[in-house]
Amino acid sequence: MARAFLDDNFLLRSKTAERLFHEVAAIQPIIDYHTHLPPEEVAENKRWDNISSLWLGEDHYKWRAMRANGIPESHITGDASPREKFEAWARTIPFTVGNPLFHWTHLELRRCFGISTLLNPDTAEDIWHEANERLQDDNFCAQGLLQKFNVDTVGTTDDPSDSLSHHEACASLGITTKVYPTFRPDKAFMVDRPHILNPFCKALGKQCNIEIKSLDQLIQALRTRHDDFHAAGCRLSDHGMPYCPIQPCEEEEASQIFQRAITGCAATSSETDGFSYYIMQQLGRWNNERDWTMQLHLAPVRNPNTRFFEKIGPDSGFDTIGDWPQGERLLQFLDGLHQRDSLPKTILYNLNPRDNALFASACGSFQEGPTPSRIQWGSAWWYNDTLRGMTDHLQTLASIGLLSRFIGMLTDSRSFLSYPRHEYFRRLLCNIIAEDVENGEIPDDQDFLDSLIRNICYENARSYLALPHHV
Repeated sequence: MARAFLDDNFLLRSKTAERLFHEVAAIQPIIDYHTHLPPEEVAENKRWDNISSLWLGEDHYKWRAMRANGIPESHITGDASPREKFEAWARTIPFTVGNPLFHWTHLELRRCFGISTLLNPDTAEDIWHEANERLQDDNFCAQGLLQKFNVDTVGTTDDPSDSLSHHEACASLGITTKVYPTFRPDKAFMVDRPHILNPFCKALGKQCNIEIKSLDQLIQALRTRHDDFHAAGCRLSDHGMPYCPIQPCEEEEASQIFQRAITGCAATSSETDGFSYYIMQQLGRWNNERDWTMQLHLAPVRNPNTRFFEKIGPDSGFDTIGDWPQGERLLQFLDGLHQRDSLPKTILYNLNPRDNALFASACGSFQEGPTPSRIQWGSAWWYNDTLRGMTDHLQTLASIGLLSRFIGMLTDSRSFLSYPRHEYFRRLLCNIIAEDVENGEIPDDQDFLDSLIRNICYENARSYLALPHHV
């Protein structure tokens, strides 16, 4: 007899798995250390008029699926009404079977709205009205959702030129969930794109009360903002790159490259690589001095669809997996920082799944006490954030590294409804561990197993990240 869809023991295939999830994993707080949640929406305790604006407004996963299902762009990012966009999603969701969106969507309906009906064109109208009615509840707001899902910490993703006023407001409000910024200076590397670099330098200079006309001034401004972010509770930086920069570049050459870029002369690929490596050396040293964690997100191809990029802009569901060789550059980059005593705690994320074993083993080449698993292989990212991808990640990490020291799941999401993804991960984790217990490959020792699950779900991240309220 088939099991009911998304029942209480969804993904849990043994009594051991059921106990580990329900008694241990499910009750752990969430440290969501990498998200794209807007801090202003937390500070303002945003409410939403309808499920479409909350669910579809910034979700490029759903946008991508809708395009694949033949939905016109007007009903994805265009000027169709919120109701029409919701109905377009309802027409799409039955075709996402096998994609995590099918599970995520129905978990979100159940956990956030208490709606167990399957979403499809026939049920869309009833779900639209029922969900919108639930949105009128006083607790259905940004802060209320974070509290509902027991979110201990949110790490937002922030440009150094961004104001930190919303993070400061969150701190002053005394809300249960701590909201910390993450330092993401990607635009500072864009000497090959002066049309992006120059507005960034202007905005960064405005934050620091300085006019940035030289490399020294850029470094000074970045350091000032690094200080400001630290004061606001930031303990992580984040860097999105196709691959690690490794071209040797001294200060004089970096200065010349920057000087040409701010006058509108785009750097070559080799110059950009060298300049990026020079800046990363500075950032690595600062992070290491302050016990920050550096995150490297490697191998995305950004904006490959020129026509839609020009029409809609970035981060709209068109980015894809890159196939650049990663290993040699990654090892040279880490070694270069390590030789200068500038390699901080680091989390490596690969977008191409072929690199799983490579990234897992690369971490082991630079482990060093006293921090356990100081170099982490990060949670299965983006296109790997699936049952298969997470399973491959957990099993590869267990085979090559120390799964028991893994700092666990993150949402990497722009939506406040995404927290059931932590449940999804925790259920899978408990089932994988339980399967090894049932097979006699892991001892059936309750205290040992409980500690293992508790650590991966919460305690490892709490200890590793050393966030201000955990120290």
